Amino acid sequence: MSALPPAEPHSAAVHDAPPDPSHGPDMTKVRAAVRGGTLAYFVDQFDIYLPIVVLAPATIYFQSVNLSASTTAMLSSLVFASTLIGRPLGAVIFGHFADTVGRKRTTLVAVGGFGVTTLVIACLPGHETIGTWSIGLLIALRFIDGIFLGGEYTTAVPLAMEWSPKHKRGLYASVITSTSPAAYAVIAAITLLMLQQLSSEGLHSSYVQWGWRVPFVIGALLAAVLFRYYLKQVHEPPAEVTGERHKLPLVQLVSRYPKSLAQVFVLMTGVWLATNMEAAVTPVQLKEHLQLSSQGVTLTMLVINASAAISYPFFGLLSQRIGRRRFYIGYGLAVLVVGSGSYSLLMVSDGGLGTALGWGVMIGVFTVGTFGPIAAYLTERFPASIRSTGYGVGYSLALIAPAFYQFYLQQFDGVMPAHLAPGVLIALAGALICLGGFLGPETKDVDMTDDRTIPELS
Repeated sequence: MSALPPAEPHSAAVHDAPPDPSHGPDMTKVRAAVRGGTLAYFVDQFDIYLPIVVLAPATIYFQSVNLSASTTAMLSSLVFASTLIGRPLGAVIFGHFADTVGRKRTTLVAVGGFGVTTLVIACLPGHETIGTWSIGLLIALRFIDGIFLGGEYTTAVPLAMEWSPKHKRGLYASVITSTSPAAYAVIAAITLLMLQQLSSEGLHSSYVQWGWRVPFVIGALLAAVLFRYYLKQVHEPPAEVTGERHKLPLVQLVSRYPKSLAQVFVLMTGVWLATNMEAAVTPVQLKEHLQLSSQGVTLTMLVINASAAISYPFFGLLSQRIGRRRFYIGYGLAVLVVGSGSYSLLMVSDGGLGTALGWGVMIGVFTVGTFGPIAAYLTERFPASIRSTGYGVGYSLALIAPAFYQFYLQQFDGVMPAHLAPGVLIALAGALICLGGFLGPETKDVDMTDDRTIPELS
């Protein structure tokens, strides 16, 4: 199909119309939706990565000092995993309302929910005050946070893609998703700055007692900004884009499109497995095996994620040129070989910050680059009437198995050194991404207003 022709942004004939083959899009609404999706994804990912980066130097605040290292690591992983486990539930709940009530209104509820939850976390007392209730409340609140976060991207991203011109979906999707590693890099930069200014040694140090709260308050404020933007600027897609509404979109998804859902599940399982190895496990190994300081670990993770963010637009454009299917097959192979190889070579190196930064660039580009065109690909895989549910469930359901990465890594105990085991899981992730891409159809020419252009719906 040919690319959409340019259009006058204020043409009265298309003021309320979505992109379609005969009229150009209302570019004011396109830009508002894409900006909204970009801001929403950034705020979502900022919130997701808060515990990994911000709480790492303040673990002692929530846990007893008498716990073993393995128990401490397990509880820390549960804080992150609880958020991931809550996201599929949020995708189901909010995807249902996005497809039956409307994308914009559902987004507002989800954003308000995680903004308030994040602010509550910033006010939590520590183990010294309330004992084990501290870590228990943190895990529980992160689970609730995950539900609202799962709802937020389930509604905001499809809305942005439905307003986007077909020939720019790959680019716009990559701009939106590039905010994920960018958010990680921003959190890392904030944390690095705070660690340089505040002491983090000991339970009663400034950072451990109150410094970690600052990024959580920033996350809550970002949610407030996002809420106001959607309320004032973003428009609901017209009925011809969102399609006929079903009362039970999840039932419709599972009963009519199981093959599409299964294929996306395979792809996204690989995506999330690679992501967890890069985002959650690599910082631990940088500190424990390579003996980098907290500042060195934070700087390395900043470089890894900044490199990934820069690569996303390139990958989005590449998928627009060669096709999404070819991109995911090829990128999966790159993760299998280059991603896992870069991680392993870093771990067997002599260490040092310079070495970590050098290999970190390769790890960033070749482990999480699948996110470049993912927003476009997943919304292209499902029909309009269940698009939010399909996108949200497809994106989130695969989170569950990779969320227990710590358990999988423990299975390698006695088989290989702990610092090399993540490389094996990165290789497995690459194989799953490649297989998921191979099993799926080509989607870059899908017309969001015409379900007949969506391949292999059943």
